[in-house]
Amino acid sequence: MRIITWNINSVRLRMPLLRKLAEETMPDVICLQETKVVDELFPHGEIEDLFPYRQINGIKAYNGVAILSKRPFQSGGAQNWCDRADGRHVFVRFAGGLEIHNFYVPAGGDVPDPAENPKFAHKLEFLDEMTEWWTGHARPDAKRVLVGDLNIAPGKHDVWSHKQLLDVVSHTPVEVERLDRLQKTHDWVDAARLFVPEDEKLYSWWSYRARDWRASNRGRRLDHIWVTPALQAKLEKFEILAEARDWQRASDHVPVIVDIAV
Repeated sequence: MRIITWNINSVRLRMPLLRKLAEETMPDVICLQETKVVDELFPHGEIEDLFPYRQINGIKAYNGVAILSKRPFQSGGAQNWCDRADGRHVFVRFAGGLEIHNFYVPAGGDVPDPAENPKFAHKLEFLDEMTEWWTGHARPDAKRVLVGDLNIAPGKHDVWSHKQLLDVVSHTPVEVERLDRLQKTHDWVDAARLFVPEDEKLYSWWSYRARDWRASNRGRRLDHIWVTPALQAKLEKFEILAEARDWQRASDHVPVIVDIAV
């Protein structure tokens, strides 16, 4: 099974790029974040030939997540976090017990102080609630995949400058510590670092502000694919499709891909 996660930054605006991605990489499942459309206006008709099975959770104008699949799934749903119906989680369950959970963690604004910045406080609360939920649902034999824009670049080499970004939202110690606690709930395996050494720079996001994103290369690894230990040995391939950042009207995030033998 080939699984892709991508913060598409508006599914209706970038529908041609979604088709390009699907036709060129041939995924079984694509998980999207920031679809930015209510469920009743989701463009099902434009992709049903590629992905006949879909689970969506959207709201108007911002956020929104979706799982698009070539394979039928047995069930699906979504959960609200922090008592907000803001389209940040969706999941599906396939025959045989494989689950895919797609998250869009709050970005957190610009000021890394929960007392001064309600957006940052929301981000930390969201991560705490995820950690509590997964702690109560962890099973040693579970076959689960957690993907999405988690809006945290945890490692020193997941950002262009560890020193300069320590006080920048997405790489602050308090966020990294929260993400580490979340990862420990299920002994989640970070697929990226299973294939790419920890000391190698690895990014999935480059700001629109850069005139030449390749030349400046000031990226961050905000988009993640984790698997439970039961699936670790079944991971066959990992790739960040950096070339997608050059596509016309590209998202500032690029697709992240794994192949799993299921």
